[in-house]
Amino acid sequence: MKTPSTLTALEELETAVHSPGPSDLGLVMGGGGARAAYQVGFLRQVARQFPELTIPYITGVSAGAINAALLASHHGSFIQAVGELSQLWGRLTVEDVFKVDTRSLSMNGLRWLKQLASGGLGGPPRVRGLVDTAPLRRYLTEVLHAVDGELTGIQYNLERGRLKALAISTSSYSTGQSVTWVQGSDIREWERPERKARSTVISVDHIMASSALPLLFPAVQLGEGWYGDGGVRLTAPLSPALHLGARKIMAISTRYDRSATEAEEPTIQGYPPPAQVMGVLMNSIFLDLLDPDAVRLERLTQLLSGLPPERRAGFNPVKLLTLRPSVDLGKLAYEYEPKLPKAFRFFTRGLGTQQTRSPDFLSFVLFQPDYLMKLMEVGETDAAARADDIAEFLRDNE
Repeated sequence: MKTPSTLTALEELETAVHSPGPSDLGLVMGGGGARAAYQVGFLRQVARQFPELTIPYITGVSAGAINAALLASHHGSFIQAVGELSQLWGRLTVEDVFKVDTRSLSMNGLRWLKQLASGGLGGPPRVRGLVDTAPLRRYLTEVLHAVDGELTGIQYNLERGRLKALAISTSSYSTGQSVTWVQGSDIREWERPERKARSTVISVDHIMASSALPLLFPAVQLGEGWYGDGGVRLTAPLSPALHLGARKIMAISTRYDRSATEAEEPTIQGYPPPAQVMGVLMNSIFLDLLDPDAVRLERLTQLLSGLPPERRAGFNPVKLLTLRPSVDLGKLAYEYEPKLPKAFRFFTRGLGTQQTRSPDFLSFVLFQPDYLMKLMEVGETDAAARADDIAEFLRDNE
């Protein structure tokens, strides 16, 4: 099969499917910090196949919320939206995400130490994250074309029937619940143990909250509560799309599925440095929950498919296509680390990113243009390898 780079414009035009796709299609994009650039590369290849694809139900969590928000709010076609998404990630730098100058990092670190040393006697914490994410707020406000913080393009697409709902998941630090914020037409709020949905008008604040990596990024106030990265408490990543009404779900993961042999290979020698521990924790929070949820959904679908419609109690089978990287995105991060800004590189190396052969923690915060471009290339290549599966999935309207 030809790779995306070897296809001519004429060949792309001839092979493209000019169809809006299934009317009950949902797109699920999980977290992973900088790894979310992989999703963009994947979508770039899908857009070549289906330039006029319409995705009625879009859900995002953590950095995947950024991708979901742009797709849901863009006024143009699918291929145009993905093109703008590629530009967003293609020119993104660490400086666009948080302040990386020595003074800012040092002052935040000192404030944390002061807060710890005071025993909490100094009142409410003055520092709310290890880094200052004001640059990310400015960047998202610009690229998402927000008006007074509101993503007006979402309502534009809802009114024209191109979108039925956008769902952005967050974690409430006030109650410990997973809260999914939904903007859509004819949407019913739902509540389950430790997770619920609330109708709202999606704003930059919701995207900032969903993508606020725990402790590293500051929490964001939404209404009366404080919220952070949605991946922390979202134990059922496919749930929002199902509640919204999607019956065909395309889920793009950023987790590499290691073989049994690879899983047994140690990535460090000796005592694990903080970066190794943080990488394992982040993987378990942001990357490992999709697989068990997918298994549960597939088993339920098999059970429902074996029952006549009158005995399904209102439930319908759901078709799921899970897409994931063919290479370990954590290992890829290692070679790009030397290009980080000096002060931030000093910080990450202090956590031990040079002592592990798979710096997963680094891959979450490595908003470095060449690394992001590499992730998009990998995503594009992986999507090309699955082109037949994707085409069959999107063309099937049953």
